[in-house]
Amino acid sequence: MFFLKNIILTGDRPTGKLHLGHYVGSLKTRVEMQKESNNQLFVMIADMQALTDNAKNPEKVSSNVLEVALDYLAVGLDPTKSTLFIQSQIPELAELTMYYLNLVSVGRVRRNPTVKNEIEQKKFGGGVPTGFFIYPVSQAADITAFKANLVPVGEDQKPMLEQTQEIVQAFNHTYGNVLVEPKGVFPPKGMGRLPGIDGNGKMSKSLGNGIYISDSADVVKQKVMNMYTDPNHIHVKDPGKVEGNMVFTYLDVFGKDKEAIEKMKAHYRSGGLGDVKIKRYLIDVLEEEFAPIRIRRKELSNDPAAVMDILHKGSEEAAKTAAKTLSEVKTAMGINYFN
Repeated sequence: MFFLKNIILTGDRPTGKLHLGHYVGSLKTRVEMQKESNNQLFVMIADMQALTDNAKNPEKVSSNVLEVALDYLAVGLDPTKSTLFIQSQIPELAELTMYYLNLVSVGRVRRNPTVKNEIEQKKFGGGVPTGFFIYPVSQAADITAFKANLVPVGEDQKPMLEQTQEIVQAFNHTYGNVLVEPKGVFPPKGMGRLPGIDGNGKMSKSLGNGIYISDSADVVKQKVMNMYTDPNHIHVKDPGKVEGNMVFTYLDVFGKDKEAIEKMKAHYRSGGLGDVKIKRYLIDVLEEEFAPIRIRRKELSNDPAAVMDILHKGSEEAAKTAAKTLSEVKTAMGINYFN
């Protein structure tokens, strides 16, 4: 199928403020995508998905909707170019999920590697919430409601996208060619997850090993100074290891003067360059990137009502698109009785 315009769906769970892993993994890409006139970007705050494993603590989700929106706007997402909306305010998504559930077996969802891994990570045991178990189907509803043909995802989310593709194929085979089958937009090779400052392979709110977009300059400085380097690099004169050293990992991602960074790596490997010096360099690099974002976020936070109004208008706009798709789906299924 040829697309005159790319429709892109992306989003985040509002379980906390967004960190530099989100910034590198998706936010910067979204800002670049919205600059292209050929792209129509829908950015969803996925509060329904967040409630699948936070149903008994809904305040954790609702209180972070504004925080995520502030992060979005601060990094440069523009509500005049992208549609920013809240998932729970689009009831059509829940109805589409119900119809799609009839096209997916329990066994197929159970085999989904991402679901299996996350169930294990969250230690649900036998008490997996049904909403969490079937959230790949909910994601299919989110994507297809807007007829997104492109979905930016990490490699770990590839099984979720494949589930959506299967649902689209099953629906179109059964009811007619209504839904658009999406393709994934994956990070460039070598640009996967940003590790945590402790060297953990994943930057995570729950692990407390992240630097947040909203962190003050003092907090960023403190976190960088505590960053994992080379535990065997005890004295300045000692040769140090660059691989697995989080300061150099972050410099590779955020540093603009690549030549200077390569010289620092060589100096560190041969000895004579201390951890404090490279950490101070990283602090300056991060401050150059995030100080303007931090200032914008602070200004936006002074008027939370205006930010929520952006989400309200965006949700109304998103609902119109989703309602149109739902009507087409029901017509194809023969259940649009009164139209």
